[in-house]
Amino acid sequence: MKSPVVYSLMVVLLFVLQEKNSILSLNVPTSGYYQDGDFIIGGLFSLRVTDGYTRSRFGFGDKIYIPDHVHVDLTKHYQHLLAMVFAIEKINKDQNMLFNMSLGFHLFNVDFIEMKAVESSMSLLSGKSPPVPNYDCTSEKRNKLVAVVGGVATGITAQSSQALSLYNVPQISYGPFDHSLRDRARYQSLYQFPINHTALYQGIIQIMLHFDWTWVGLVVPDDIRGEMFLRDMTQEMTSNGLCVAFAERIPEFPVEDIINNELFMERFTFTNVSVVFGDIYSLLRFVYKLLCNLPFGNIWVTTSDWDITLLPFGQEQGYTYFGGGLSFSVHIEEIPGFNNFLKSVQPAKYPHDVFIQDVWSVLFECPYLYQHGIKLLSQCEQNGSLATRTLPVWDMKASHQSYNIYSAVNAIAQALHEELSLRVEEGSLDRGASITPHSWQLHPFLQKCQLERRVDKEKIVNKKISTTKFDIFNYQSLLNGTKTQVKVGEFEFKSYSDQCLSLNDKLIMWGEHYGESLMTPSAVCSQSCPLGFRKTAVEGKPFCCFDCVPCRDGEIANETDMDQCIQCPEDQYPNKQRSQCLPQIMTFLSHEDPLGALLVSIALGLSVLTALILKLFIEYRDTPIVRANNRNLSYLLLVSLMLCFFCSLMFIGQPSPVSCILRQTFFGAVFSVAVSAILAKTFIVVVAFKAVKPGVVTGSLIQCNEGSPAAFYCVLGYLGFLALLSLISAFLARRLPDRFNEAKLITFSMLVFCSVWICFIPTYLSTKGKNMVALEIFSILTSGAGLLCCIFLPKCYVILLRADDNPRKNYLKQGPSMRQRN
Repeated sequence: MKSPVVYSLMVVLLFVLQEKNSILSLNVPTSGYYQDGDFIIGGLFSLRVTDGYTRSRFGFGDKIYIPDHVHVDLTKHYQHLLAMVFAIEKINKDQNMLFNMSLGFHLFNVDFIEMKAVESSMSLLSGKSPPVPNYDCTSEKRNKLVAVVGGVATGITAQSSQALSLYNVPQISYGPFDHSLRDRARYQSLYQFPINHTALYQGIIQIMLHFDWTWVGLVVPDDIRGEMFLRDMTQEMTSNGLCVAFAERIPEFPVEDIINNELFMERFTFTNVSVVFGDIYSLLRFVYKLLCNLPFGNIWVTTSDWDITLLPFGQEQGYTYFGGGLSFSVHIEEIPGFNNFLKSVQPAKYPHDVFIQDVWSVLFECPYLYQHGIKLLSQCEQNGSLATRTLPVWDMKASHQSYNIYSAVNAIAQALHEELSLRVEEGSLDRGASITPHSWQLHPFLQKCQLERRVDKEKIVNKKISTTKFDIFNYQSLLNGTKTQVKVGEFEFKSYSDQCLSLNDKLIMWGEHYGESLMTPSAVCSQSCPLGFRKTAVEGKPFCCFDCVPCRDGEIANETDMDQCIQCPEDQYPNKQRSQCLPQIMTFLSHEDPLGALLVSIALGLSVLTALILKLFIEYRDTPIVRANNRNLSYLLLVSLMLCFFCSLMFIGQPSPVSCILRQTFFGAVFSVAVSAILAKTFIVVVAFKAVKPGVVTGSLIQCNEGSPAAFYCVLGYLGFLALLSLISAFLARRLPDRFNEAKLITFSMLVFCSVWICFIPTYLSTKGKNMVALEIFSILTSGAGLLCCIFLPKCYVILLRADDNPRKNYLKQGPSMRQRN
């Protein structure tokens, strides 16, 4: 295989560099925290973030050589180291676990420096610091190494694994699961704690849906792991109707800063909520960018791999920027006895722990002085308790990384137990000989199963995890000012169809920026479309950005953010808000209604009056005044008016399909005949000395559909045309020298007729229900009455009261042409 050969050359190069540059060598005090045992487990931890790669000495009263620059003292990471010490102490108390043999450890702080991780791995292999590649300098140590636990970051894990894989030493990473580390050709002996990424994505999605966060930013490290998250999360969000407001890729520290500050700050004003995926080290530059650029008020949804309480500034400042954040953490059981163990940890109890003094000096803020670049410590509080320390420097609750370390040590011990059990069964376990199995002999026991997360059993059971459970924490400030992470909910995932989010909204505090407001922060591109409105896409923007337009007539939107409005059934109509369809209530002008009864009385009265006038004209049909204006047209006009008055009765009472069809048709037909008769009478006046009898049949050839407003207005337009024509003709003939000239009467009657129907149209359009029907009836009666009164009442007056003005001699004076018209 090429990989081990290439890596061996790299190790040799490292050795050469160490010979040339002593700064790369580990001094004895910093060669790690060692405790002897029959079996040794190595540990690689990261307790600081530094610029350089220098060595320091720890101890009260000693001179400490300061690294180039310490960016962050990750004091909470010291719990990782203590979790390993606690697990080994607990295993050693069980004499049956390792057949009365003990576990020891050799722990290194590699910070986040990959070269330091390689050197520490080589020190574990060679048993000497500085390491001597391919040499076993202290065989009693080398022969005891069975496995290594670490590291917390992908880079540390990858580099150390390539060194350890050369010798087939099992390594269990306690950091975030990384798909790039699954390459067995490069990382032959590496194991990771599995995590169901689908479950994590679904948990975050359910949080977004729960709070209606549809416009969310994504922040990831600029590596393969971040790209995979962006790809999968974007797909999941899109399928659930959510949108990515922006995607920010963060270069890993200390890579050169290539982030555009203005664009960085602008992106975080797009939305109030961002999902952050990564770990402490990969997102360290992101934290500094927030500190320098970002305004307050953003809500962060993240995982416990990026501990928002462990940040490079004070408690108050950290809460100001990250208070209210929600964090997903894989559910872990309480480690029995671990909390009491943490309370008992003190420097005097662990004098060989080369890390505790430096951590203690930070946790308890020991005073110090600088002399010539050297840090001089005064005496720290030796009897201090970790239980008195608070966030962000310490947390008494076991982190999930500490839990993984505890589980990893138990997995290694279980593998040792099974390997030793085989020897016992074969009778080959001889304490006089070498009892330490070769490290590669543990692989069969570690490969055959996944590491279970439960610790209520003394050993790790090989069992497939069918349900993934996450605890959801909220970063809060308590009443006494203490900052803490409060569990506010859980998320359980078995499958896409079987998942459950349980969240107590009342427990959530949204941070300092939102004060005591209980209102959930909003994260939307466009505000929800209210009832009665539908969404319409905005060109060039994602589907979460839209405009709201009202539903059209006859349609409703009974839910918010509807893509399409719903058409109401034929027997229903929308309410004013167009949010629901209401059943149509039949309202009609009944005979019992006072207005209906009044209109019926008027219609009947006018009909009777018309009939009386017709009777009068028939009785006096030979009188000059009746004969002078074409009595046949007068009869036709009177009959038409009588029918017009009667047709108004069809509008009163409960409508039926037949009456609805007939009433407008009947109205249009009889009024057309009436106005046509008037037009004919007008023409007769104009051609006064010609015996002409214009026809009126063509004037009534029009039908009307009740359900068609266009047809109804066509009828009115046609009647208006006839009336206007009659008005113009009559107006032109008003001054003709004729004693019985009707032109003046027709002109006045047409003015009344046109005025009524001109006023009718705007009033009709603004009227609804039975008032609209009453208005139409009133217009019919008024216009008909106007024709009746203006044209016939003066003649009735002459017939009945001025008979002496109607002698036959006057008639004879009219001449033969006038007599021929009769």
